[in-house]
Amino acid sequence: MEHVDVLVVGAGLSGIGAGYRLQTRCPDLRYAILESRDSLGGTWDLFRYPGIRSDSDMYTLGYPFRPWRGEKSIADGADILQYVRDTAAENGIDTRIRFGHKVTEASWSSEHARWTVRARVGDRTVEMSCSFLYLCSGYYSYESGYLPEIPGLDDFAGTVVHPQFWPEDLDWHGKRIVVIGSGATAMTLVPALAERAEHVTMLQRSPSYVMSLPAQDGWARLLHRYLPGAVAHRAVRAKNVVTNLGFYQFCRRAPFLAKRVLRTLTARRLHDKAQVDPHFTPSYDPWDQRLCVVPDSDLFEALGTGAAEVVTDHIDTVTEKGVRLRSGTELDADILIPATGLRLVPAGGIAIAVDGEPVDLSSTVIYRGTMLDGIPNAALCIGYTNASWTLRADLTSLYVCRVLGYMRRKGYRIAVPSYTGDGQRRPLLGLNSGYIHRAENTLPGQGSRSPWLMRQNYLLDLPTMRWGRVDRSMQFR
Repeated sequence: MEHVDVLVVGAGLSGIGAGYRLQTRCPDLRYAILESRDSLGGTWDLFRYPGIRSDSDMYTLGYPFRPWRGEKSIADGADILQYVRDTAAENGIDTRIRFGHKVTEASWSSEHARWTVRARVGDRTVEMSCSFLYLCSGYYSYESGYLPEIPGLDDFAGTVVHPQFWPEDLDWHGKRIVVIGSGATAMTLVPALAERAEHVTMLQRSPSYVMSLPAQDGWARLLHRYLPGAVAHRAVRAKNVVTNLGFYQFCRRAPFLAKRVLRTLTARRLHDKAQVDPHFTPSYDPWDQRLCVVPDSDLFEALGTGAAEVVTDHIDTVTEKGVRLRSGTELDADILIPATGLRLVPAGGIAIAVDGEPVDLSSTVIYRGTMLDGIPNAALCIGYTNASWTLRADLTSLYVCRVLGYMRRKGYRIAVPSYTGDGQRRPLLGLNSGYIHRAENTLPGQGSRSPWLMRQNYLLDLPTMRWGRVDRSMQFR
């Protein structure tokens, strides 16, 4: 059985970043990356629907060790995928990836201080062992998205397409399309589809907060004109971190005022101001759910031309020709797109056991936002919900490298967090979004204070993850 020091699961944005940090911070350790798909890129290779893009700026979604050189701050999915691929190739990380390896089980042995990992490769199962397991597989299922019970969906005579599995040969030119949903995916799809469709309707049960941002960062262009590339990148990254975190704190601490600001900004972008209250004024406070970002007002422009519309109502039933709403309105459609969210799974759906005992991850508490109490030599990579995923993912990889370095210096073979909190468990992800609520009983929890509190604050996490004590609430042997 092949053995490596560190086994990384997942070759997406997080996994490639983990590979870079491991080979630069822990060059003496041997690592490999297992990827279930046949190509790297994770989310940015899986999702191929029209208009796919980031809703975070690339100066913070990109890696701090490889400056983003694209023109757009809010980048298209294809450009992000190429960026990840180039990063992997330039640093030789792609040579460490074993493609087509779907990890199904991971079993820890305290006697041997190692993990045995089983992966499905085609119709056979292979095993590898490692001293440290680093799960960079994200927290949603690649096999299926979330599809709620929609009455009459089987009666629809047209085409039903889930955005997570977009067919390359789908022709929507001149078609009538209904996109069901009000999240980031729906708001990305609508303006892209409206360019060629006869008409696009975004059908939502309730509104979401929407903010328009420039696709290109004017400050970034200015700084790149007068400063060296790496310096300009760091300056823009720092500016965006502070700006985004400041706006988030404003929304959480002054929600009534934040509502008025967001409503005013939306009204300025809409051609028909009467649409603000019924379609763009949610009942919840800003950042109770993730804020949707649209670049250069593309959603509002599509609405203004009449190529698209927003309808806020509940589905009564899907008919052969479209959707009938509770209000009695009928929406004719040739294509239905249920942009109804993700299906969250902890640790990539891997069955984990420690010394022969299966582990229920929902009974564990997260440590430093990455390791889990009672599970030795393992870490999860989980990004922020209120900021760019990579900000926390990179801090997590740096922290994992610190733990590994500490263990080597001290001669330890095992590191396991030991929960010392006050028992006041909280949900792991601090949003009220439907996809998070549906998975709360499967995800690890968090405590009420450090190091068991998963803070959604990069500026507070930075000193702790980079320089904080590694041995706090940890057992080494």
